[in-house]
Amino acid sequence: MIGRCLASLLLVLATWSSTSIANDVLAFDTPEQQQRYRILIEELRCPKCQNQNLEDSNAGIAIDLRNQVYKMINDGQSNEQIIDYMVARYGEFVLYRPVHNASTALLWYGPFALVAIGALIFVVVIVRNKRHQSKKDIES
Repeated sequence: MIGRCLASLLLVLATWSSTSIANDVLAFDTPEQQQRYRILIEELRCPKCQNQNLEDSNAGIAIDLRNQVYKMINDGQSNEQIIDYMVARYGEFVLYRPVHNASTALLWYGPFALVAIGALIFVVVIVRNKRHQSKKDIES
């Protein structure tokens, strides 16, 4: 029984490690292309996964998109062309860092506005309490 479990575990681990090694073997003409590939798959989000980029995801669509990025780099397309293709096909969700525009302004500047509003409320409460305390001191 224990021998079967160990054999099964060994088989699973061997299969898992061989697939992750196979994913990393891509032939590039230059080291610059390989670096561009790494940068792009780190910047592009897996459309299926909630919070993983293409590099970290093992979903089928992430593998397809990594292959698409590889093909487009080897075809001589620029990073901007590749990103534009991905956005046109999958929407801005595919960008790990959304662009600055009117539709994402709340996403980029909302947290700062909330902190500023919280600080303003804090100051107003402190000033009112001091005024209230000074009125009590005057009345006493």
